Amino acid sequence: MTFVQLIDCRTSRLDEMNRLIDQWVEQTRGKRTATHAVIGTDRSDAAHVVEIVEFPSYDEAMRNSKLPETDRIFREMAALCEGTPIFTDLDVVRDEPLEAAAARRFFETIAVRGPLPPLNGLLAENYHHHDPGEEQDALGLDNMRREIEMWRGAFDFTFSVEDQLTQGDRVCTRWTWNGVQRGEFLGLPNTGREVSMTGTTVFRFDGTGRIREGWWQYDRLGLMEQLGALDALEN
Repeated sequence: MTFVQLIDCRTSRLDEMNRLIDQWVEQTRGKRTATHAVIGTDRSDAAHVVEIVEFPSYDEAMRNSKLPETDRIFREMAALCEGTPIFTDLDVVRDEPLEAAAARRFFETIAVRGPLPPLNGLLAENYHHHDPGEEQDALGLDNMRREIEMWRGAFDFTFSVEDQLTQGDRVCTRWTWNGVQRGEFLGLPNTGREVSMTGTTVFRFDGTGRIREGWWQYDRLGLMEQLGALDALEN
């Protein structure tokens, strides 16, 4: 279970504290078990500082605390504080990256059978679509809807999300696409073949939970080969 430790303190020497943390990061490289750290200052009281440190588990946090570098840096940090820092230990019972969930929901939505559901809650009206397989980017929700309908008209398909990474307002998703051709695709007649391809999509969100921009990379050449488009070239 993921474990989070909150360190609550008061200090007017935040710059010095940041330098100590930088030292700790450098000196514990390859040994520390902390996976994420955030430091925040109270907007109504700049001397009130909260540090949030995440670990894979409580046991890993205890391993981290026993490092000599951790002990030394903590004593130096405590000397910069007004009073004794307050520690709060938390077991994480829910951790939901909301934008990553929205990205997964997009892939699920465009793959549903029947009429394409509304996309307004997922894509911004001014969505910008980057696809290296297209001569021009698709701009706007309506153009993206037409792009999706083109794929849905040619295939019954599903997405399997393999990995996701989030950073700031961006979510990167590595996926596998499996489909069965049911109609003409880019001039190729219906073959009824089962096909698959892998790809990666980076979405940028607009701050309201909707996707503002998307960059797609996928194996279109491999897909065309599976559909027989390269047979004539080989013969």
